[in-house]
Amino acid sequence: MEAEKTSTRLDLAKQGGAGQQTALTSSWVTLQHELFRALWIASVASNIGTMMQEVGASWLMTELAPSPLMVALIQTAGALPVLLLSFAAGALADIVDRRRLLIFSQSWMLVAAAALGILTVFHLTSPGILLALTFLMGFGNALTGPVWNAIVPELVPRAEVGAAVSINSVGYNVARAAGPALGGLVVAAAGSGPVFLLNAASFLGVIVVFYRWRRKPRKSVLPAERVMGAMRAGWRYVAHAPSIRSTLVRTGLFTLGASAFWGLVPLYARQQLERGAAGYGALLGFFGSGAVLAGTILPRLQRRLGIKRLLIFATALNVGAFLLMSLLRYYPVACAATFAAGFAWTTTFSTLNTSVQLNTAAWVRGRAMAFYQLLYFAALGGGSAFWGSVAERVGIPRALLVAAVALAMSLTAVARYPVGFGEGLNLAPSSRPIPDVVNEPEAEQGPVLITVEYRIDPGRAAEFATVMLELRRFRRRDGAVDWGLFEDVAKPGRYLETFVVESWGEHLRQHERATVADVKILERTQSFHLDGGTPPVSHLLYAYHQET
Repeated sequence: MEAEKTSTRLDLAKQGGAGQQTALTSSWVTLQHELFRALWIASVASNIGTMMQEVGASWLMTELAPSPLMVALIQTAGALPVLLLSFAAGALADIVDRRRLLIFSQSWMLVAAAALGILTVFHLTSPGILLALTFLMGFGNALTGPVWNAIVPELVPRAEVGAAVSINSVGYNVARAAGPALGGLVVAAAGSGPVFLLNAASFLGVIVVFYRWRRKPRKSVLPAERVMGAMRAGWRYVAHAPSIRSTLVRTGLFTLGASAFWGLVPLYARQQLERGAAGYGALLGFFGSGAVLAGTILPRLQRRLGIKRLLIFATALNVGAFLLMSLLRYYPVACAATFAAGFAWTTTFSTLNTSVQLNTAAWVRGRAMAFYQLLYFAALGGGSAFWGSVAERVGIPRALLVAAVALAMSLTAVARYPVGFGEGLNLAPSSRPIPDVVNEPEAEQGPVLITVEYRIDPGRAAEFATVMLELRRFRRRDGAVDWGLFEDVAKPGRYLETFVVESWGEHLRQHERATVADVKILERTQSFHLDGGTPPVSHLLYAYHQET
């Protein structure tokens, strides 16, 4: 489906229960879940439609405006909305009903594709219309990507999330192998217009599945977040979640190096291997075959090697592939190398994608996945352009050699930026009681200063201060814009924790956002309190809120 087209283009648990690596031996086991199976089948069909659309759009542009710039703008028009709107789309994925958002985005793309098909059939399409409707398709893509990733843990048990991500990659690569060929046949037989209409029809299956999904909406007594506020909350969460930051750093480093494949292989096939379009297509077929194999057996590899060793292995495999392509310019060797590169690509991105999902609470998962998607596309586009410029100066073989060195150097980040699947992390919702107040403020009023007073054993002061740093991450991650811990110089053992939240409504959302893991952090810090019970908490509303 179009969601997969965005979030896992080139690859891109039920919440609750402790995080764990999947114990599955094959990703195909996830298809035993009826809803996930229906969505997967529909997504493969829709991905095939998109691959056909890309062939049809590029070919049509060669007829309407046969210049390299205009043909290249087809890709720009489709990708630009994703880069511009991903984070806002991630916020929407967390503050509106995800099922309805998916139905809307799929319907949007259906209408855009159908309009393009009808106009083309009647020879009314101009270069401007083609670019505009391609941009509108990209807008639907941008809406769909984060929310599709965010719903995966709702469709399968937590232990199978990694396998579900892998099987989505398999489906995408199957479509990538079949779609262009089918698109070329239809264009040759009937023109681009029927291709666009077939792509429009491919969205129908996805819409039907989502329409029949009886998703239980997340209930809240609070007003819905506004988009800008939700975006700020998402930024704070990612900024104060070390596990997610580590995964994003590793995503950027690998993508920058591995993107050399997409920036250089087309000319590598033409100039170094002296092959035509068929030879280049076959290379991509080997890449896709390696990706399909990786997606199929990835759960077994994750279980046997562990996440750390598996990612090192995948990076080393990609380094080897680039070295082979650089040093041994023979077509059979290149086919084997691209197979290895495809295997490494899917292994890495499926694992990183799963890591973000399993380390993120449900309330903010769409925004976290939007960060992942945005970083991926930015690194892919920037990296491809960079390697192209390097190749212009030193040649394609040497550029591939430099890319191999860059990938190898990225392994130095393994120790500092570990990647995991949220092992031992329970992100099931565990809302805390709403504060008791005499005069209930309006949700928009603020800012709000919250103070918590602790009386601890002075002999445990150092230990307490260390534990409170973990609480600081929790407070900042869930909405605090400022945090501090202060010691009373007149009364040893008396500490005052303070944090500021933008509004009263945002503070109430902090209580709703709490997970089991968060509550354990609170319980650990409160265990230092000597007076029994919970430490006294005060809520102070900014006195000049009416004037501001």
